[in-house]
Amino acid sequence: MADNRKRASRGGKQAASGSRPIRRNDRTAASKGQRERSQAQTARPQRERGRDAVQAPKGEFIEGRRAAAEALRTGFPVKCALIAEGGERDAALSHLVDDLNAAGVRIKYVSRAQLDALSSHGAHQGIALEVGNFPYADVADILDRAGEGPALVVVLDHVTDDGNFGAIVRSAEVVGAAGVIIANKRAAGVTVGSYKTSAGAVMHLPIAQVPNIARALDDLKAAGFWVGGASEHAEGSCWDAPFEGRVALVMGSEGDGISRLVLEKCDFLTKLPQRGMTESLNVAQATTALCFEWLRRNAGELMGKE
Repeated sequence: MADNRKRASRGGKQAASGSRPIRRNDRTAASKGQRERSQAQTARPQRERGRDAVQAPKGEFIEGRRAAAEALRTGFPVKCALIAEGGERDAALSHLVDDLNAAGVRIKYVSRAQLDALSSHGAHQGIALEVGNFPYADVADILDRAGEGPALVVVLDHVTDDGNFGAIVRSAEVVGAAGVIIANKRAAGVTVGSYKTSAGAVMHLPIAQVPNIARALDDLKAAGFWVGGASEHAEGSCWDAPFEGRVALVMGSEGDGISRLVLEKCDFLTKLPQRGMTESLNVAQATTALCFEWLRRNAGELMGKE
């Protein structure tokens, strides 16, 4: 009687579940099906959202309407202009598009989300210019510009900061330097950042990239330049330095100063006089001060030519 009750109980449970007993093969098949569904869900692409879902174009960009117009005016190399879709209906942007077409710049219309993704500060105003390779000059171009008589060439021995480089170029251009010489490796060059810091000055004087700074100084010496290096170890100040005439002013890197091989090429060393407690000026500030000292010494002859 007890056995019958047990069998009835087991039968009742099976009937209540409405299915047959689960066998080992059934469990294996169910597990395999779950794995396949899980793999299919993993392989299915997920919808991306927000800013990260938009792929930003790669490259260096000048953003904003005023900056773009200035780049066109100065002739800064531009590969392509990215314009927000619908931007042609904006009057100011439409005028810029006309200028871009006149300059032969390729125009590509993109979504505002793409412009947002590439923007460094979120103020692209519907336009971004992808910059091209900067047309560096040769040392010979700088010598041609120097002509005869007083001239200044600023030589940077591996200055690495874009901001310093741009500020130096700006100062050199303001005093009427013949050009700037930089190293082609491990040194700051013309980028969007240095273009902005220079206030566009990089487009107004030759900038030469060279593989060997010491050899470039030999070329300058052969053209009658007196090579002076800025060093905190100099004995005399710039007030007494021979800045009259043709001068190649060498400025060292932010951390290490002028390298030994370049230092050996210098005809004289100089430094700025100092009264305060601060250790020194940075390389851009020091270059500016020395450039204007050169201009002061040669102002009579230079201004007489103008």
